[in-house]
Amino acid sequence: MDFTDWMNTRLPSVAAQLEQGVRSTREITSEDGLDLAGRNDIYEILDDILAALFPGSYGRERISNENVNFFLADLLRHISFNLDKHILAVFRYRCKKENCDHCDCNTRSAEALMHLIESLPRIRELLMLDIQAAFEGDPAARYRDEIVLSYPCIEAIATYRIAHLLYELEVPIIPRIMAERAHSRTGIDIHPGASIGTRFFIDHGTGVVIGETTHIGNNVKIYQGVTLGALSPFDKDGNPRKQQKRHPDIEDDVIIYANATILGGHTVIGKGAVIGGNTWITEPVPAGAHIYNKDHREGLRRRAGRKR
Repeated sequence: MDFTDWMNTRLPSVAAQLEQGVRSTREITSEDGLDLAGRNDIYEILDDILAALFPGSYGRERISNENVNFFLADLLRHISFNLDKHILAVFRYRCKKENCDHCDCNTRSAEALMHLIESLPRIRELLMLDIQAAFEGDPAARYRDEIVLSYPCIEAIATYRIAHLLYELEVPIIPRIMAERAHSRTGIDIHPGASIGTRFFIDHGTGVVIGETTHIGNNVKIYQGVTLGALSPFDKDGNPRKQQKRHPDIEDDVIIYANATILGGHTVIGKGAVIGGNTWITEPVPAGAHIYNKDHREGLRRRAGRKR
């Protein structure tokens, strides 16, 4: 059978089989407004929000000081118009799934959108503190502009702060789409439900995971490969621990070095503690403590003893 015959005789059968499978399992339809095109729209809107926060750094064009106001006013209108329909679509989608007949989706979506747009100046203030923490915490950083343009943590944290606000407003789906886009681009996975304070710095970043119920205080610095996760996502009966505290709390002024794993909803890392690399922690750590890999520390002692 040549290619043309295959296209005419066999290919329609493959399409029909795929259609049957899709129709039987598909929960989201294009009529819901939540198809693949909707996800790609969210990506573009997120890029526009980042450009509004950092004109000239995340945008597609250079912006002079004289044109900043015109650029921002036009861009914010564009964001508002495009994002409004998606927020409304996800509210309606959730109401449909939950058989809700008393919610005012139009009002909720409009209020969520307006709150997000009006919060952008505050989000930028928080991000400038994060950038300052990166500048002070990384000896390799020479300029703040360098951090904005080249450090993956800034895109990840900026996306988190946008998505977290929408998460707190109970906007469905969109915060996760934003977070996973940042994850795919930076290697940093921050659930939008996590609570993160000011002056947050992720050095290098690749492989960092921060779970939904994590609480992080102010002036915290973590390195690549750190996991702030759940000790177990299931209860004793094997059911998912939804809407429960599953992830650790990290208090102010903590440093967590590369590839440390900190798990559990009852695990608290006290103020000013230092967590060494490659450690596994499932119990509370007192304020000011320095925790290192025990085997590694003993190995250093043995080598020092041989030298003497």
